[in-house]
Amino acid sequence: MDFKKSKAPTNTITWDTAKLSEPTGNVYESIMIVAKRANQISVDMKEELNRKLQEFASYTDNLEEVFENREQIEISRFYERLPKASALAVTEFMEDNVYFRNPGKEENPDVL
Repeated sequence: MDFKKSKAPTNTITWDTAKLSEPTGNVYESIMIVAKRANQISVDMKEELNRKLQEFASYTDNLEEVFENREQIEISRFYERLPKASALAVTEFMEDNVYFRNPGKEENPDVL
């Protein structure tokens, strides 16, 4: 997933719980799906940021070099301005871009 091209909001918005629960029929199940997806997105974003910052890693830095590294600061600021993982996950879920399944419901379709 390309986080930079997402249409997710960068600020907090209120979601309609009725619409959020439509795909699963249960608002709590929907929230758990979104939470698990948000964790996946968060890990991916953190790994990508760490890879980019690793390029600037120097083990003999003095204090002046740390403050002068503008490229590293710009990369960090860019990632801070991206939508949060939870906003990305909710947007993906509402656009039906998240695959999910409930093995408990698949085995016993008569159980509510």
